[in-house]
Amino acid sequence: MKKKHVNVRLICQVSAAAALVLAGNAMAADAFSSDSKWMTGDWGGERTKLIEQGIDIKADYVGEVGGNLHGGYNDDKTARYADQFGLGVALDLQKLWGWDNTQAKIQLTNRNGYNISNDRVGDPRAGTLSSSQEVYGRGHMVRLTQLWIQHQFFDNKLDVKAGYFGEGEDFNTFPCDFQNLAFCGSQVGNWATNIWYNWPVSQAAIRVKYNINDELYAQIGAYNQNPSQLEHGNGFKLSGSGTAGTVLPVELVWSPKVNSLPGEYRVGYYKSTADADDVREDVNGFDAATTGNAYKTHSSKSGYWFVAQQQLTSHNGDATRGLNIAANATFHDKDTNFIDNYQSVMFVYKGPFDARPKDDVGIGAARIHVNDDVKKNAELLNVSNGVSDYDNPVFSPIRETEYNYEINYGFHVTNWLTVRPNLQYITHPGGVDAVDNALVAGLKIQSTF
Repeated sequence: MKKKHVNVRLICQVSAAAALVLAGNAMAADAFSSDSKWMTGDWGGERTKLIEQGIDIKADYVGEVGGNLHGGYNDDKTARYADQFGLGVALDLQKLWGWDNTQAKIQLTNRNGYNISNDRVGDPRAGTLSSSQEVYGRGHMVRLTQLWIQHQFFDNKLDVKAGYFGEGEDFNTFPCDFQNLAFCGSQVGNWATNIWYNWPVSQAAIRVKYNINDELYAQIGAYNQNPSQLEHGNGFKLSGSGTAGTVLPVELVWSPKVNSLPGEYRVGYYKSTADADDVREDVNGFDAATTGNAYKTHSSKSGYWFVAQQQLTSHNGDATRGLNIAANATFHDKDTNFIDNYQSVMFVYKGPFDARPKDDVGIGAARIHVNDDVKKNAELLNVSNGVSDYDNPVFSPIRETEYNYEINYGFHVTNWLTVRPNLQYITHPGGVDAVDNALVAGLKIQSTF
């Protein structure tokens, strides 16, 4: 019954998107004009007036289909749909109230749906390391994702932001033009287990940035690490109850022009002050899986990252088109973190065809490595439990390295709608060699209302 419900919803969502496209093509009315930034248009000019007054209303939608075409843990073919609605407002407080160099933002998000990776691509005992539908996760609920105020001092040299928001908004930032999670958004949050909470989860936080020159800035932040904010029903929790510690990221960001083409290079480090369990050793330094004792506790955990993005070419002199390359790498505490390192590389060509100058085509590859101590711990657990048969429900799958690949094409249907069909190939889903490699067909819909 659940599968039928999901498929019906999928058909309805895709049909609705198609209807919007047809409406936009059939009529040039402001509400569905392909040249408008918003599906609902400029509201007879009222929306532009609000922006001029300092009020920019944000409303958007992301929907993602994932279908298992071949392989994986369960080759019973189906399709899953996950989505996110966003509603918020960005405020220019200088325009509104005369507060010089001050901005604020409020953002709500609502996620729903199901993920093909959880039980078709990956063994449910191990899951997958990445996800074929990046928009899935953090509960079917409404969350307060942003509530912050930001001010610039000393001729914009110093920038301070405070309120409720996630690390990935400012640190280790990365665009989300792919559907597979390994190529989308802040990657530290994907692999720094239970520490760094990516969108749509918010935390009490402060971020201080100093602009060294026009191309270089340094920043530092402090984020409340509160696991209770992940719980269902705590999407609007603002109290500090449940706080485990503080996440302290620092980052240096360089944005040069190379042959007049833009680039961005980031290097950063994070430390969590919260206690963290060892992934293998017990309180006495022996293998916890063998002794049965509690795992040893560490007083902190840390890691670092690199991000590089560079436009390599323009297209017939048009800098809005051309080939771009991006690379990500994160490295994590081997004593306490499930994933100890991750790397990816992506190529995106914007405006590949003169007839479709706003389309783009992308291809990416990612490697996610499980901490060797996690692998050893699972092996010891299986010995301790007296199981060696992979099909035994008690067996702990041995996890090593997962590889994710994606190729996609982004159809810029209108200025407010992009439809991105894609193919993904996952090698050793969940890092488990015993699980067949999987081929997944995806479709990502991005719309601005």
